[in-house]
Amino acid sequence: MAFEADDDQRRATGPGAEFDGMWGLLAHQMTALGLAQVCLAHPEWRQRYAPIVTRAAAKSLLPEMRAEFTAAWKGDDGSADLSTPHAHAYLSYPALALGMARLVDPAFPPQLAAQQDAMIAAFERQLLASPTGLLETLPGEAYPTDVAAVAAAIAVHGRATGVDHSAVLAHWARQVRAVQIDPGTGLVVQRMGIDAHAHDAPRASGTGLAAYFAGFADRALAGELATGLFHQERGILGFSAIHEYGGGHSGAGDIDSGPVILGISVSATSFALAPARAFGHRDLFTRLFRTAGLVGLPLRSGSRLRFATGGVIGNALLLAFLTSGPELAR
Repeated sequence: MAFEADDDQRRATGPGAEFDGMWGLLAHQMTALGLAQVCLAHPEWRQRYAPIVTRAAAKSLLPEMRAEFTAAWKGDDGSADLSTPHAHAYLSYPALALGMARLVDPAFPPQLAAQQDAMIAAFERQLLASPTGLLETLPGEAYPTDVAAVAAAIAVHGRATGVDHSAVLAHWARQVRAVQIDPGTGLVVQRMGIDAHAHDAPRASGTGLAAYFAGFADRALAGELATGLFHQERGILGFSAIHEYGGGHSGAGDIDSGPVILGISVSATSFALAPARAFGHRDLFTRLFRTAGLVGLPLRSGSRLRFATGGVIGNALLLAFLTSGPELAR
């Protein structure tokens, strides 16, 4: 797993290895989320896995995990000064991982709790101040998916601490429906300005991940996003995949969608596993999982399952998506 191997990998390869940067951040976060979901679904496994959840979440806070974002902000590390007007929405990824660790680990360290409290307080202030419910991830660029992760982090903090965050979550959900969802397709716009002007098309990859994150904060909204996502399903011979671009839009693949082949997105197809499982769409989940198995080449070793073509990040993502459900807002 990423949290077990990354220190050795860094020593062997130096900075810039697979476990650093954006992919390292996502791998550690998704490892934490997936194992925390296992703990919620199977409390008898909590003693075994909760400490590992905390280790993975703590590693998502390492400076090298956000080096690409710090560089994009011209050296401004968003975690260094949480009073800044710039929200640095990518910090929602470690904040959410910390929240899930805090929820399941009775030995969650007080210093990590204090860090998460400060991050959540900043996010709440910034989100309430945003009339569009959008926060920047990169200068001039807001991603509704990342802001859904902000809402998820705030919601899980409330579950772990008892703090009432209902006002900010209601504001966020209203603005998602008002300005972030394309009414023609039901998909969220992939990239926007904080003024809600679209910088990209409505797309399934962003919507799929947003639906997963929204499940932590607002079950009804997550269901609406999932419905838009599932309209993008394309199937043949019992296999299904997700078309990336909403009707009337087209484009190439990128870091968010993964390869787009005949309009089908690798990322959106895997992201759709989470809401399909969480909302009980058994037949759809089965069709999508057949595709994941065909492309991912699952390998079993005793009780362990990994996907040969997924690498660390792909396996971490699938751990989170294939255990989804317990995170749904209560």
